[in-house]
Amino acid sequence: MSRAFKVVDAFSAKPLLGNPVAVVLDGSGLTDAEMQAIASWTNLSETTFVLPPTNPNASYLLRIFNPSAEMPFAGHPTLGSAHAVLEAGIATPKDGKLIQECGVGLVDVAVNGDGPDRILTLSLPPATLTSLTGEEIDEVEAILRHPIMRDATPAIINVGAVWIVAQLASVDAVLGLEPDLIRSAQFEKRKGATGITVFAGRSDSTPDIEVRTFAPSCGVSEDPVCGSGNGSVAVFRASRGLLPASGVNYKAEQGRRVGRDGKISVTVDAQGQVQVGGACVTTVDGFIAA
Repeated sequence: MSRAFKVVDAFSAKPLLGNPVAVVLDGSGLTDAEMQAIASWTNLSETTFVLPPTNPNASYLLRIFNPSAEMPFAGHPTLGSAHAVLEAGIATPKDGKLIQECGVGLVDVAVNGDGPDRILTLSLPPATLTSLTGEEIDEVEAILRHPIMRDATPAIINVGAVWIVAQLASVDAVLGLEPDLIRSAQFEKRKGATGITVFAGRSDSTPDIEVRTFAPSCGVSEDPVCGSGNGSVAVFRASRGLLPASGVNYKAEQGRRVGRDGKISVTVDAQGQVQVGGACVTTVDGFIAA
């Protein structure tokens, strides 16, 4: 049968410059194996399936798959799928937001504006932070082939997606990385991590930081623009005293090394709640035989 299908670029208002997510707008009747087969076929960092919610408070249920496994949560698929659901008229905002049901529970997605001017902002699920040991930091440096800033101890941040987060000394260092992806995949599997996300601050603060994300253990050498990775960086920066305790709004940029131009807006409030937002645009609109 044919099912309505979209590919949405997240974190960009212009097609082909963000991070694409494939969205199957009616996943009803598909088995887990069929969903995984579709996700492996699209070969994007994530493919999602929209289903009727099981929680009465939710707008819809979303299942999220990378090329090799299902994920309980991911950032750009959450925003891209919300965009697709709104565009298809499957759900409408209540009190200015959609509520996504997924593996981590309920995720709020604030909706501001309409059409090409619409900005979607997710509230990051609760995070846990585990500092890396000295030996583990040595291993990450060997993977990245570059020193890490150790004053802010690198950590594993679990928000449903699990990121190893580290700060580098400069944007040039971030953009110049050529990591050992085979070694990275092995390390990620040992640590139960989705991948490695690195960042560095900009001297002019516009945008505030540059980010790159690698997830070879999930079949994704480099994720162009990663919502959960940016959310994890915000958790890391707040926990390491790199952000004002009173709260802050900042901008991140990601994707230049893979020909993209992702723009991410991040808010961290005084209680440590993180919100990650940006624009989305549909690049493919049609049907998939599944």
